[in-house]
Amino acid sequence: MIEARLLTKTFHDRKRGVIRGADAVSFRVEPGRIYGLLGANGAGKTTTLRMLGTLLRPTSGTAIVAGHDVVLEPDRVRANIGFLAASTALYARLTAREMIAYFGRLNGLDERSLRARIGVLAEELDMNEFLDRRCDKLSTGMKQKTSIARTLVHDPQVMMFDEPTLGLDVMTSRAIVQFVRECRGRGKTVVYSTHVMSEAERLCDVIGIIHGGALRAEGTLAELRAMTGESDLEECFVKIVSKGGTP
Repeated sequence: MIEARLLTKTFHDRKRGVIRGADAVSFRVEPGRIYGLLGANGAGKTTTLRMLGTLLRPTSGTAIVAGHDVVLEPDRVRANIGFLAASTALYARLTAREMIAYFGRLNGLDERSLRARIGVLAEELDMNEFLDRRCDKLSTGMKQKTSIARTLVHDPQVMMFDEPTLGLDVMTSRAIVQFVRECRGRGKTVVYSTHVMSEAERLCDVIGIIHGGALRAEGTLAELRAMTGESDLEECFVKIVSKGGTP
């Protein structure tokens, strides 16, 4: 469902010169699986996700998402994905319902299908209490649920989550993690970016450890433990990153 092929993105800075935000990143995600991109802040997770979601054009390399090339067919890719970042903003004067409906219409849903879809998402994300409240009156957790709902309103087969629990309280974070897990149960393909070890452990079928823009190692939790000789994911991560690659 997703295949990244040597995805590379460079940026030019006057003081630091060429910066590699992502450096020849390659991986595959099978249908109905959750692939975790695990890395510290600035490791290259967001840059990689933005290239997969066609928000950034690769300097070199490409990716196939839902059967379409992110460089050659970006519109086709966008029609088949949902993309959520922690920094996603909402229109303050719209209600949560209006916000979701707006994005549903952008994605071509007719009004009957849209009403039904909003009802389903409101139940799944426990949004009925605040669905008709303006976005500027919502708590951080309510806003994030609204962002998730608008991302998923067109029922995409591929979903990309970039640090979706950043800044949220424990209970809201748990609810979002559970929702992502349920998406896998419905056959969705997910790329989940995080720096939270416990989330990666609980959610991800395969974990890719990214550092300095490069994918240093990947595998199931059991495989990463076998690679490093460590039982704790945090210790696996530190050993891989400190050695600059797979032990």
